[in-house]
Amino acid sequence: MSSTQATVAAGSPARAILVGVDLGGRVAFDESLDELALLAESAGDAPVARVIARRKAPDPALFVGSGKADEIKALVEGHQAEAVLFDQALSPAQQRNLERHLGVAVADRTMLILEIFAARAKSHEGKLQVELARLQYLATRLVRRWSHLERQQGGIGTRGGPGEAQIELDRRMIEDRIKTVKTRLERVKKQRRTQRRARERNETFRVSLVGYTNAGKSTLFNALVKARSYAADQLFATLDTTTRQLYLEEVGRSVSLSDTVGFIRDLPHKLVEAFEATLQEAADADLLLHVVDCASPVLDEQMAEVERVLDEIGAGQIPQVLVFNKVDRLEASQRPRALRDLIARDGGQRVPRVFVSALDGTGLAELRQVLTEAVAGTLQPDAPAHEAPDERFAAPEREALPFTGTHDSQA
Repeated sequence: MSSTQATVAAGSPARAILVGVDLGGRVAFDESLDELALLAESAGDAPVARVIARRKAPDPALFVGSGKADEIKALVEGHQAEAVLFDQALSPAQQRNLERHLGVAVADRTMLILEIFAARAKSHEGKLQVELARLQYLATRLVRRWSHLERQQGGIGTRGGPGEAQIELDRRMIEDRIKTVKTRLERVKKQRRTQRRARERNETFRVSLVGYTNAGKSTLFNALVKARSYAADQLFATLDTTTRQLYLEEVGRSVSLSDTVGFIRDLPHKLVEAFEATLQEAADADLLLHVVDCASPVLDEQMAEVERVLDEIGAGQIPQVLVFNKVDRLEASQRPRALRDLIARDGGQRVPRVFVSALDGTGLAELRQVLTEAVAGTLQPDAPAHEAPDERFAAPEREALPFTGTHDSQA
């Protein structure tokens, strides 16, 4: 993206047109583009219009075809937009062609996620992971068009000039830098392995919070361990893994509780690879608390995406407890009468479920009890509960079955 395209004042949000392309159900498609809008806002941009296109296959040159590209160009001119954001991944050639045709900066979903990660990473490890993913992405692009990657505030096409020199270097230099970052990350992974071995020697029970981004993991983490980890109502508020000890009085011991990066649909594979060291906390856990935004209209799709990524990182068979968070956002008629039950997954396997509100404390006592039973090896549902008023959260018939620690993936 050329700096000459940045017509908005530095620090102001860039006006962006959102574009989604329905390719006939072969890939996930968000008809509303609401998640893309949240990604854009998290990257510092201001969505001003949305465009939906339907095609059997992407156009090789312009992805959306020339007719739809002309329609988008008219919207760009009418709204005085500075950027066009696509909900699907674009090839380097498609991106270059679109920028020439539209006359403004063009970014895809992967680019947006990388920008957000770059702005949010705080720890040394997190910054290395993001740098690796960005460099791997840049290696397939014309490097000199991407100096905006070093901007740290504002929106696409709005930040200042180029930053680190390696982003301006040729592909060979980028590849050298990738090797260097990988070496440094390997050292971080060794440190984490040493820490995990120490916890294993101490027979520490390890619990990891996982879930779709903005499900409330960090807020729940803070509520459980009285920590002050950053939490906000935004996508990817937390990137760096935080681990604290949670003391459970009934068993007289502590468990290790880790808050991990959130997942999202179409999370770039290179980003998953880059965050392997962080995600390893989930893969090595004894129990996963799968946090779900129960007020989300697409919670089933979000749960399935989390399961897919868990399988990808080797954590698909780790015992889970479903934590349906944000129960305070449900209408009174939708709230379950029982805060704890069992829920059937694909294949008929049931797993424990707890309804909580990390904000007002609802269900936290029940969740701590579930953790206590998991540590003691006696995790099982409590007494039968009344059926919930809403079918979606109706409590299934309970059975006093031991917790097997297995579940079927929805990937």
